[in-house]
Amino acid sequence: MKIQTPTRAPRRPSTAPELLFGDLWDYDPAPETADPKLKARYDLFIGGEFVPPAGGKYFESVNPATEAKLAELALGGPDDVDRACRAAAAAFPAWSALPGRERGKYLYRIARLLQDRAREFAVAETLDNGKPIRETRDFDVPTCAAHFFYHAGWADKLEYVAPGRRMEPLGVVGQVIPWNFPLLMLSWKIAPALCLGNCVVIKPASNTSITALKLAEIFQDAGLPPGVVNVVSGPGSTGGALMAHPAVAKIAFTGSTEVGKVIMRSVAGSDKKMTMELGGKAANIVFDDAPLDQAVEGIVNGIFFNQGQVCCAGSRLLVHEPVARTVVSKLKARLRVLRVGDPMDKNTDVGAIVSRAQLDTIRGYLKAGVDEGAEMWQPPCRLPKKGFFMPPTIFTGVTQSHRIAREEIFGPVLSILTFRTVDEAIEKANNTEYGLSAGVWTDKGSRILRMSTELKAGVVWANTYNKFDPASPFGGYKESGFGREGGRHGLLDYGRLVEEGRP
Repeated sequence: MKIQTPTRAPRRPSTAPELLFGDLWDYDPAPETADPKLKARYDLFIGGEFVPPAGGKYFESVNPATEAKLAELALGGPDDVDRACRAAAAAFPAWSALPGRERGKYLYRIARLLQDRAREFAVAETLDNGKPIRETRDFDVPTCAAHFFYHAGWADKLEYVAPGRRMEPLGVVGQVIPWNFPLLMLSWKIAPALCLGNCVVIKPASNTSITALKLAEIFQDAGLPPGVVNVVSGPGSTGGALMAHPAVAKIAFTGSTEVGKVIMRSVAGSDKKMTMELGGKAANIVFDDAPLDQAVEGIVNGIFFNQGQVCCAGSRLLVHEPVARTVVSKLKARLRVLRVGDPMDKNTDVGAIVSRAQLDTIRGYLKAGVDEGAEMWQPPCRLPKKGFFMPPTIFTGVTQSHRIAREEIFGPVLSILTFRTVDEAIEKANNTEYGLSAGVWTDKGSRILRMSTELKAGVVWANTYNKFDPASPFGGYKESGFGREGGRHGLLDYGRLVEEGRP
């Protein structure tokens, strides 16, 4: 997968390194002013209409940067999940019977409507999730629209997905969306499912459900037939009810490895098809012949993008010993000019952590790193008095036995290790239970080819990081999951292959 958040050069004068990123220097905030058009209360979206939850209960969505209430969201339960699944099953025969070109028209409409309301959705996502407005505006929303455009183009060309075989839709697809990319992950899953003629029931993350419910408004505006897409917000138990529902033919889940294992155990023995995009502990490997300034930008983008709350984050930096001291020095200088603060400020580099619980988890890992003997460094900064903020953090003196080098932290925390040989770099990079992504920085093409072959990761980036594209499949190995999202390979996971000429 490949569309990148643009790497950004420091905006601070290089002649004034004493100006730290949290200081109040000659700087005028540039807040985003677009109206997110939030409602005070969001109901469930079932059968093409917004309906109250059967239990009559609602819960609050909170802005992680201010701790202020954003909206009330319907708390869906098993009865609501059942209603949504029945609505999807009822819509499936007519939707799947539509010619592909007609389904593609709906996807094109959704993409265009999302583009028309792009700034509104970017602001809503930033308020609900805490990521900088520059990321939601320049990456999340455009990439979401790109997935709908891409799969709209496939809808009348499905005979080329697997030449010689016919693709048939599966039926009702249950999709559980994570909180780190609420809108983007939703588009990754909905677009290919609808392209092939499936109907969908979505369970967004409980603390970031607003943009999923706002997208339901676009489904209405696009004239999508009732029941083709349904959105049921609620806690983890709501997702559990969706996974277990007998009408669900396929489960698509993105989230932690621990929850993924629970889901797999719960549906073991059933005939449900599954794709799982789970956790990661990616190695970002810098060799002594790499363009170091470019590599430092890639390191920063790899771990501090979305506050490090990314499954494929380059959270383990492996640096060739001859340049280790130089890389660390350049990295510290770069972190001094990152700006932590208001996510709605267009100049902010690092926004808010999604919740207090996640912030406490990250702080627990910082303590573990120090207790186990690693050296922690953070650039001096003033954090906002309200909200869930964490300064960029790096650890040196890290070994492979440290928890911070083994476990997924899901925060702006980088563990730095060194290596002497290519073999050692490969061994250290692969010494993890995860296998989602990796990065390689070197001037040698032969080294890139060897590393990309021997690294056990679903995606390997060379001299870049965090590039994504709807046409390129994304997914992991080992405990990072199975199946692919995006590209032709992603379509294969949303259909059933039938030999031509056979029933």
